[in-house]
Amino acid sequence: MSVKLIQDRLDSYHCRSNVEEEHAIREITQEVVLAALGRTEFFKHALFQGGTCLRIFYGLNRFSEDMDFILKETKRDFELQPHLRAVCDELAAYGYHVEIADRSKAGIAVRKAFLKDDSLGKVLQLKYVDRSGPARKIRVKLEVDTNPPSGSGMEIKYVDFPFVSSVTVQDKPSLFAGKLHALLCREYIKGRDWYDFLWYTSQGIGVNDAFLSSALVQQGPWRQQDIRVDAEWCRTHLENRIKSIDWAAAREDVRRFVKESEYPSLELWSKELFLAQLHKIQG
Repeated sequence: MSVKLIQDRLDSYHCRSNVEEEHAIREITQEVVLAALGRTEFFKHALFQGGTCLRIFYGLNRFSEDMDFILKETKRDFELQPHLRAVCDELAAYGYHVEIADRSKAGIAVRKAFLKDDSLGKVLQLKYVDRSGPARKIRVKLEVDTNPPSGSGMEIKYVDFPFVSSVTVQDKPSLFAGKLHALLCREYIKGRDWYDFLWYTSQGIGVNDAFLSSALVQQGPWRQQDIRVDAEWCRTHLENRIKSIDWAAAREDVRRFVKESEYPSLELWSKELFLAQLHKIQG
């Protein structure tokens, strides 16, 4: 019966390709993980953030691979493993046989772990899979920042699949601030960041300047500098970034994370489009 619950959820996605089916299975798994974490003490300490948070709780129209969290306050001795064991027990009830690969390193603030499963694909009725080939593998990466920037806002959200559970998440201005930090400081171009930027600016979401300032001072080119961040500061520095990007390459990074119906919009990606969005950044 529990496997049927996963199957029914997958059928509701009406996938039209192998890629869409893979993303749907991963997202369903992410929802089970969130619900399971909600049954532990995890969200007393942590906030859900990032693209997967934006997708599940705020309606971002692209798939996302990883599950990112930050602690509400610095806790360098935070242990992820006890929470993951509870997640694995919950996943087992839905037909998963999960292996945990802990990639956390001593002295590194970000805890990392992978949940891997290669058995669920054997029991689900998949439309886009070669039954003579290897089983579909599921991999979900979790990251928890144990030394977060200060000043994040938060709110309580709820999942109702596979059961009702509460999840503490960053609010939208704080999520936007985190995304701006990535846009300004990431050493490589990630098109998904800019896809999200278009979403934030089109929604008229303000920026948590205090959280962004704290993040910039903590990590990146402005580390330990005395800077005053506001909307004008962001527009000035993002303009320089936008003018330096190969937009054809950037949109290819996004293509496999969106449905084909969005491809025509990706063709509009250009320096001019993103510069036009800058004036929509609000403090």
